Amino acid sequence: MGLTPGAGTVAVVTGAASGIGEGIAERLLERGASVVLGDLDADRLAETSARLDGVHPGRVAHVAGDAADAEHVAALVAAAPGDVDLYVANAGVFKGFGLDAADADWSMSWDVNVMGQVRAAQALVPGWLERGRGCFVSTASAAGLLTQLGSPTYSATKHAAVGFAEWLAATYGDQGVQVCCLCPMGVRTDMLREGEQNADETARLAMRSVVTAGATVSPLDVADVLLEAIEAGSFFALPHPEVGTMYARKASDTDQWVAGMHRFRTSLER
Repeated sequence: MGLTPGAGTVAVVTGAASGIGEGIAERLLERGASVVLGDLDADRLAETSARLDGVHPGRVAHVAGDAADAEHVAALVAAAPGDVDLYVANAGVFKGFGLDAADADWSMSWDVNVMGQVRAAQALVPGWLERGRGCFVSTASAAGLLTQLGSPTYSATKHAAVGFAEWLAATYGDQGVQVCCLCPMGVRTDMLREGEQNADETARLAMRSVVTAGATVSPLDVADVLLEAIEAGSFFALPHPEVGTMYARKASDTDQWVAGMHRFRTSLER
């Protein structure tokens, strides 16, 4: 069994001004946890924090900044009312489409989607090892297990996020450090809406692949599945259970799976 978030739990959630991060923070607060919210969008973060604090007074704090920056990670940890029990590395970017994706998009995707999680683990795991407990959540996306049509940057960095989470679990999981890797498909967030409206056809194809592959779910639905997985001590949290089936099929016959992706991409291009 894993951590049971509730009264007395101290959590940090990045990318928490909206979407999945906001949903996770809301569910944690409903269970009695204290939560520090982080996000790059300072104005929206302040609004979300004020809304949540109005419902759960005294248990919400927020620090605006870049989740990929080690100093910001330190500030989030410092703002917590005690030792951090749970860190949800949820912040992510969906930048760069097609083979000609700009170097800047590759760099930002790597820094936020991967190194932000590495820097958080560097800040927290040593203390968790001393205390013998702590839980790290990586929001890695179904793209980290399968692939993301249209976006090589997102596919590659989310695969790397899954790989880092697996390494953390294999290295420290028997020493009190719990790791949970969250891999949803389509979630009703601003990222999804903005992608559908993108002027770039490859970007729109990427989002069509997300909404066509399975039902889109709400951020609160994702949060519920995540918390269930944490309590169960499961490594993967799959808000879309079919992702697990796809992942198994991909591993058992990768050639067939790639051929199926060819057919899926062609159907979206029509």
